[in-house]
Amino acid sequence: MYKVLVFGMTTNIGGIESFIMSYYKRFDRTKIHFDFLCNTHEKIAYEDDLQELGSKIFKVSMRSKHPIKYHKEINHFFKKHASAYDCVWVNVNSLANIDYLKLAKKYGIKRRIIHSHNSQNMDGKLRELLHFYHKKRITDFATDFWACSPLAAKWFYEDNLLPQVEIIKNAIDLKRVKFDRQKRVKIREKYNLENNLVIGNVGRLHFQKNQVFALDLLKNLIKENPNIKMVFVGNGPDKKELMKKVNNLNLGKHVIFAGIQKDISGWLSTFDLFLFPSKFEGLPIAGLEAQGNGLPIVASENAIPKEAALNDNLAILSLEDNTEKWCDAILKYSHLSRINSKKIENNFKKFGYEINAAVPILENKFNK
Repeated sequence: MYKVLVFGMTTNIGGIESFIMSYYKRFDRTKIHFDFLCNTHEKIAYEDDLQELGSKIFKVSMRSKHPIKYHKEINHFFKKHASAYDCVWVNVNSLANIDYLKLAKKYGIKRRIIHSHNSQNMDGKLRELLHFYHKKRITDFATDFWACSPLAAKWFYEDNLLPQVEIIKNAIDLKRVKFDRQKRVKIREKYNLENNLVIGNVGRLHFQKNQVFALDLLKNLIKENPNIKMVFVGNGPDKKELMKKVNNLNLGKHVIFAGIQKDISGWLSTFDLFLFPSKFEGLPIAGLEAQGNGLPIVASENAIPKEAALNDNLAILSLEDNTEKWCDAILKYSHLSRINSKKIENNFKKFGYEINAAVPILENKFNK
């Protein structure tokens, strides 16, 4: 059995966590086994599911909050456990912290995969400087270089390394996000949305996802249609700022903060349009899930790259386009029909984003 130590799971059910989980639960676990190393002592996303699959979950303190404790715990972990693993697979949004790779090398894990899931800095200036410093040294510690998209590869790796980078598709389970009319009716009744045009956004409440811009658009949209409601599914550091902006713009009757939700199919089915104005992404799971539901989408060119624009009821705009152009696109596309499930399945299989077709490809990369 090929044993892999995985880093990348956090307390948040986000894109990386969903990506890892979607693949691993479909792997032949008699041949490939995952254990997880996490920099939190809290319960992580999918922890119960992972334990049911037979995975061990090891936890160390956060470097940013408890640096001395973190270094002691992580060194102890690798010294004690490294010999049990054939490979370490590090899934991250930046190279600010590569301790996991350094210690994996020091303690003899022969294969060390670094996997890029983002295309721009989403942290402070110090972490950005650390990213670019480690970018020049990553070949000293990693043996394999992966990315979720060409854009994510370019952000992570020096140009001379790009020919070696393998693109791993963020494939999704279409059954998990399939349109469900009963769920749509139930959620719309619960939140009094029956007679509204519902614009939805799913993602961390963070400047990267650009929900501030979405609220500016909403202020203009309700002038055209006062029955519009905007729903944010997710949580994050910008929630207070966004709620303050809702109050300042007098949008309280038009905005719902739904928090973190597990039933992604139900919420996508509730929406009439998916608004995705991110400032940057790697290759976003949320954009693929919305397409898997068949939803009409209006997105920024930074949110959904061309290779992940699979359906034809999708408008891609520049964030430099004016508010009027964005609002016109939203009003136009919100009245388009959903794509039917058979066409969705064909589109996803054609471009390699359907999970069952993608699983053996990734399995083979671990078995090579």
